[in-house]
Amino acid sequence: MSRIGRQPIPVPSGVKIELADHHITVSGPKGTLSREFRQPISIEQQDGQLLVTRPNDDPEVRALHGLTRSLVANMVTGVTTGFTRSLQMTGVGYRAQLMGKNLVLQVGYSHPVEVAPPPDVSFTIDQVQAQRGSESRVHVQGIDKAAVGEIASRIRNVRPPEPYLGKGIRYTDEVIRRKAGKAGKAGGKKK
Repeated sequence: MSRIGRQPIPVPSGVKIELADHHITVSGPKGTLSREFRQPISIEQQDGQLLVTRPNDDPEVRALHGLTRSLVANMVTGVTTGFTRSLQMTGVGYRAQLMGKNLVLQVGYSHPVEVAPPPDVSFTIDQVQAQRGSESRVHVQGIDKAAVGEIASRIRNVRPPEPYLGKGIRYTDEVIRRKAGKAGKAGGKKK
């Protein structure tokens, strides 16, 4: 069996699970998520846990087993605690602000870039003191892990970090491999 697929999913108190004909709905304090899962996989609720099982060991079914278990576990986590993805803006004059629910980014273009969130996603902004001035941090929060990750990726793609000065928008846990720059800066004068 799949090592991930065979692990039971604990259901915390306050979370309600509805299973009906290859469709699961998870309701919790932060909201409700629903998803349809593929045919050979089955989900059962026993003793405050969800068990994901598969009928045979075909390669496709084995792959679906672990995937389905991960998706359902993310749904349970999302409706109880939610997901957050943080981005950091580095650059002179780079800043972010909220206009209603939309995020407006000033990142060196001749115009501001506006990002509208989907219904269950929200933004918060922090100003952090850094080595060179201040940096804006944007936090993308929501109950659906896929939606949070997709919006964070769209924000990062507005101005990806560049390898020479490190300017741009990056995830807070992302490490940028820096390049040395011109030969004059790296090894001294050329003759």
